[in-house]
Amino acid sequence: MSIGTIEWLDHARSRILARLYTLLLASQFKEFGAGSRIMPPFRYYGLNQISLGEKVTINRDCWIHVVGGREDDESAKIVIQAHAGIGMGATISAAQQVIIGEYVLLARNVYISDHAHAYENLDMPIMHQGIDSIAPVSIGRNTWLGENAVVLPGVTIGQHCVIGANAVVNTSIPDFSVAVGAPARVVRQFNKNSGQWERVG
Repeated sequence: MSIGTIEWLDHARSRILARLYTLLLASQFKEFGAGSRIMPPFRYYGLNQISLGEKVTINRDCWIHVVGGREDDESAKIVIQAHAGIGMGATISAAQQVIIGEYVLLARNVYISDHAHAYENLDMPIMHQGIDSIAPVSIGRNTWLGENAVVLPGVTIGQHCVIGANAVVNTSIPDFSVAVGAPARVVRQFNKNSGQWERVG
């Protein structure tokens, strides 16, 4: 058997496994759009508070969960809109709400959270202090987040933005921007008057 044949068989097996796994989980979501698929392994909590639009792809090794989610609470705390692609190893964590817009693309190991760990009590281990700084996160349509990017609580990223690899986004980013660094800063923006992407100061 040739290497090409083996690779084809592995790919076909992965597609079949993803289809079966998706069928197994789909009914547990608050909403599950047609054509969406989930690649195992996949870690999750609170699927009844997670909504997927049409043709969303969640790649392998992702961890998507609702913090403190209750079975009787069916409000959508994580909304991933149509055609979004969630890269391998991504983490999305919501206590209030995280919205990921249409056609958003996340690279590997992106981390998005609408909360932080509490730490201020010196008499208690941080792991036992719960969460704080809870504030909703929104990522606009057509935006791309590079590998290992981090999005922190309260951030709104506009539409058609690029967030560079390893960026830490702790303040909101306007539409049509390129932001890089830790903390992230805008380095290019689209100028509607000139029709060009231009460097920012």
